[in-house]
Amino acid sequence: MSSSNKTVPTPISPDSLIRAIEQEDKRRDAAKLMDIMKSVTGEQPVVWGDSIIGFGTYHYKYESGREGDYFLTGFSPRKNNFSIYIMAGSDRFPGLMNKLGKFKSGKSCLYVKRLQDINESVLRELIANSIKWMKEKYPSI
Repeated sequence: MSSSNKTVPTPISPDSLIRAIEQEDKRRDAAKLMDIMKSVTGEQPVVWGDSIIGFGTYHYKYESGREGDYFLTGFSPRKNNFSIYIMAGSDRFPGLMNKLGKFKSGKSCLYVKRLQDINESVLRELIANSIKWMKEKYPSI
């Protein structure tokens, strides 16, 4: 069985996506977040779907037979906050989460209003640890 992901890589330029952000402070934070993720991952940014800037890829295959490719980490500059994707799941790193700062979270997603609300070095460590965990779980990376 193959992937039927709706969120796939596109030819959209990550820089043009960031330039289209109306609020100057959010645009600046998005550019900084892109630089952080480029630095931590060593990967170039790719726009997935119409609003996610992803870094790296991994191939997954579930017991159900469903399989596909997805980004290792990324973010989306949503209207009210940034969605930062920690694909290993933020609950795997409680020590780091306790030091991160002001955020809300879902299973694999952090919701951050402004980058100044969180500790950048902790975010970098969280991204690096998530990627390390993903590479161990999906050795084909």
